[in-house]
Amino acid sequence: MRTRDALVGAARRIFERDGYLDARIVDIAAQAGVATGSFYTHFTSKDDVFAAVLARLQDEMLHAGVSDGSDDDGGDGGRKDPWRGVEDANRTYLESYRRNAGLMAAMEQAAAVDPQFVRVRLERSRVFIDRSAAAITRLQQSGLADPELDPDITARALSAMVSRLAYVTFVLGESVPLDTLVETVTRLWTNALRMPRD
Repeated sequence: MRTRDALVGAARRIFERDGYLDARIVDIAAQAGVATGSFYTHFTSKDDVFAAVLARLQDEMLHAGVSDGSDDDGGDGGRKDPWRGVEDANRTYLESYRRNAGLMAAMEQAAAVDPQFVRVRLERSRVFIDRSAAAITRLQQSGLADPELDPDITARALSAMVSRLAYVTFVLGESVPLDTLVETVTRLWTNALRMPRD
């Protein structure tokens, strides 16, 4: 298990450094301090180890979820703040994306050439979309969001906006301060849902 963990950690560093297309098994093994043959004891291919790297990443990246504020007192003595739930989810996601920009770039490369990673990417998106759609439904039921919006389609659209903005900013290198990103996407989210500010 220690060797496998070392290979996954090494693979992460190599994929971040070289991207998916240029990453090589020999470099992963060297980074882990093991013989190339040891790699094949634990993984069958570069795709296999990349899937293991992405599985570790998934928990962190999907930790962020839009909240309706029901689990947050907002620091105001018990009043719930749905705006803060949206803002916190956006900040957590964007911070995580920024930390993992190298892997996110590698995943974009992999998805462009391998249907397996298209599925992985869609599965990651689906979890976030489902959580956001459930929060939108709760907001609608509380009278805090436009009741005519389809929660699933709305969650897809808003999620796509945030994730693409994160890609352009943190992978392609557009320079936008994190606080500005968070403030903007939160305002767009809440405006799209027609959420009252107070």
